[in-house]
Amino acid sequence: MELTHLPADAGAEEVHAVLARDGALVIDQLASDQLIDEIAAEMAGYVDATPGGSDDFSGRTTKRTGALIGRSPAARTLVQHPVILDVAGRLLHQARAYQVHLTQLISIGGGSPGQPIHRDEWAFDFFPFPSDLHPQCNTIWAMNDFTDANGATRLIPGSQDWPVAFDHKVTESVPAEMSKGSCLLYTGKVYHGGGANTTDTTRTGLNITYCAAWLRQEENQYLSCPPEVAATLDDDLLKLMGYQMGSYALGYIDDVRDPLEAVRGATGTMSFGEAPQPPDRKR
Repeated sequence: MELTHLPADAGAEEVHAVLARDGALVIDQLASDQLIDEIAAEMAGYVDATPGGSDDFSGRTTKRTGALIGRSPAARTLVQHPVILDVAGRLLHQARAYQVHLTQLISIGGGSPGQPIHRDEWAFDFFPFPSDLHPQCNTIWAMNDFTDANGATRLIPGSQDWPVAFDHKVTESVPAEMSKGSCLLYTGKVYHGGGANTTDTTRTGLNITYCAAWLRQEENQYLSCPPEVAATLDDDLLKLMGYQMGSYALGYIDDVRDPLEAVRGATGTMSFGEAPQPPDRKR
């Protein structure tokens, strides 16, 4: 099964329908070359200072450079892309709120072996989420062209409905070949892995993922983004980073205050609101 490609003007409803059906898809050239180059320039020094991975899974010749919200103003445009957020909200509809899970530039160096095939939701301590509950929605934005040869992310379309297994092979997967500025979307349940880079150049993707707000974030946004930078961000982005209630009675600070007050310096108390009702999980 090949990956579906949609044009940049595809609506969120169409994108979500394909994502729900296949577990993954590509939106071609969703970001401009200018924006991608601006992010690359802002992050270049940080990437240079990032060491390679410490094990075979993370990739010993792969660099994973995070904290993009704090380090790259241009990257915030992709973090808050309206179509992506609309799709994430649709996929994660069983949660009352969702948040940024991680932001990371993944630079797969030339000669890097492929990554083992896995599911991203296993990061939650291998918790057995129900098959119809999606805890996360993921994106990888191509910072340069992704090809089979240079390590394009490999996925098994449709595998989001498969049982848990740890022995899937790369031969079962297909590469997410896409041009610079294109965006790969995939669920936390779909089997995938970084491809082998058989070239002498680096393949770079911008990984931005979102998760239900009642889950712990893979990248701690409160510490990754310095307080003085957080204070300059708009409320919508701060809420997306986790400065919001994750659900009824989850995430307040000290004397039952809104977490935004930690950034804005306001004082007062907040109400939990009406007693919670179970969400509709049939969608």
